[in-house]
Amino acid sequence: MTWGIVPAAGVGSRIQPLAFSKELLPVGSRMVDGSERPRAVSEYLVERMLRGGADRLCFVISPGKSDIVEYFGGAVGGARICYVVQPRPAGLCDALFRALPFVGPADEVLVGLPDTVWFPADGYRALPGGGLSFLCFPVERPELFDAVVSGPDGVVREVQVKAARPSTGWVWGGFKLTGAVLAELHALFLERGEADAYVGTLVNAWLEQGGAARAVHAGRAYVDVGTLDGYRQALRLLREGPQPEPGEAGEAPGMG
Repeated sequence: MTWGIVPAAGVGSRIQPLAFSKELLPVGSRMVDGSERPRAVSEYLVERMLRGGADRLCFVISPGKSDIVEYFGGAVGGARICYVVQPRPAGLCDALFRALPFVGPADEVLVGLPDTVWFPADGYRALPGGGLSFLCFPVERPELFDAVVSGPDGVVREVQVKAARPSTGWVWGGFKLTGAVLAELHALFLERGEADAYVGTLVNAWLEQGGAARAVHAGRAYVDVGTLDGYRQALRLLREGPQPEPGEAGEAPGMG
């Protein structure tokens, strides 16, 4: 079984005021029965998780986000959906671990952020199973994200969380891990007094204790839609597509 965990409990303060959850912000469009309809930004992550093999989705929501339940319902694209509540904002780590009771040790888990748009749309397929691996993207301002430092072999050495001068321009935009690794991280999270708001700081502590993770540099373009500028960038990215790599033939991939 493969789970997709969608942390959707944030308040979205950077792009307020909105009359709805930020994960439902219209970004781009899709065709429904021959008619063009607005597309919620979180649909891009859901689509990518489905392409990555997810057959179960768990949305982590805050108590006031019933509009997400109404929007997605009980299933999408053949994947069944469950919802868990994060009672108060307590960081991404706390949100992810809310889904742990549903996840078995042998299950694969895909994690991403529902207010982002990235390419390629099948990026999760590049991540190996059986451990922890990060899908990494090149960005112009890595100091705003979690930069993943790895060696030539792809082994992760450190995650630099919003560092002023990160030593790499590659940041994680999604990751894959087993239910067993998720449980290990949760145990460490509790041992550290539930103080880790960011995944990167917790993963660093886990690496220091002998854990291992891989960085996969398969990302092409990554946009955080949580700001007005990011929203404009996302619209431009969807309109123009990611820039092709040097020497690459053909058109950049579309949404499909």
